[in-house]
Amino acid sequence: MQHFRLSFIVTGIALAAALYWGGIVGGFIALILGVLEVSLSFDNAVVNASILKRMDERWQQYFLTYGILVAVFGMRLVFPIAIVSVATGMGFVGVADMALHSPATYAEHLNNAHVEIAAFGGMFLLMVFFSFIFNDEKELHWLGYIEEKLSDFGKLESIEVILSLGLLLLINHWLPEAERLEVLMAGVGGVMLYVVVGSMAALFEDEEEGEEMADVLKKGSMMSFLYLEVLDASFSFDGVIGAFAITQDVVIIMLGLAIGAMFVRSLTVYLVRQGTLDEYVFLEHGAHYAIGTLAAIMLISMVHHIPEVVTGLVGAVLIGLSVYSSIRYKKQLAAQNDNPYKALD
Repeated sequence: MQHFRLSFIVTGIALAAALYWGGIVGGFIALILGVLEVSLSFDNAVVNASILKRMDERWQQYFLTYGILVAVFGMRLVFPIAIVSVATGMGFVGVADMALHSPATYAEHLNNAHVEIAAFGGMFLLMVFFSFIFNDEKELHWLGYIEEKLSDFGKLESIEVILSLGLLLLINHWLPEAERLEVLMAGVGGVMLYVVVGSMAALFEDEEEGEEMADVLKKGSMMSFLYLEVLDASFSFDGVIGAFAITQDVVIIMLGLAIGAMFVRSLTVYLVRQGTLDEYVFLEHGAHYAIGTLAAIMLISMVHHIPEVVTGLVGAVLIGLSVYSSIRYKKQLAAQNDNPYKALD
């Protein structure tokens, strides 16, 4: 439980603030939002853990502490206000005042920007999914022959970029003409951000031979930290907008999502420290397929609304199947080690 100690402390503070701000109803809604955030973001925690385990302990701690400030105040409060500010042409302070005193109007403006947000976040997450699926260095394949053949396509230069942009152009064809330019720019922006952040590690590959390895690892951890924050931002877009279906009080939304975001971060560190990804070898696969599903849902939502519960259920099913497959694989491996001639039968 030591990994979740800080999460329980934050939960207590957030619930106390929610009770003070919105009474018993406000506290209850904040708790519900926290639970929903955790349930919808478990796949995020798994993918984060696969990256976090390559970082040194100090940067892992930064992710759990400083990173939560970015996740809560940055992505779940400041960034939505900034989006509405850009979309409406109003000043940031004016939009913040609107969020506090005219939440219905603020929610309407934020919903109006949903198409651009979905295009940006959806394309970024799609790139995350494609980069995993088309990784030709991946040795273990959850879907067997099919996944193995897909990974072979990774030998083609920038195939994930080509497919993502091609899909964006196809989806753009089905949108109203008035929205096409904004969606195209937002989607291309999501792809560009992934490429830039994902390529930053290459800046350190040509370091001088005499440089300390610890310094190189430190810089690599810093880039991974930045990548994790962008990834978390992409996951948070739909959650922030979907929260307005439960309440229009931005303070309660921020407090509720803060509870969920904190537990997701603690869960990420727990998965790393306990070696869960090594124990359940297909868990990372299931999480990436859940991310691919979320990306598809975000892109489809530009045309048709899809309830958040669908996203949560699909993600939970994929994670559950990956855990089941991991247990079966472990048993089969143990049986093969006990009887080395079994593979020859």
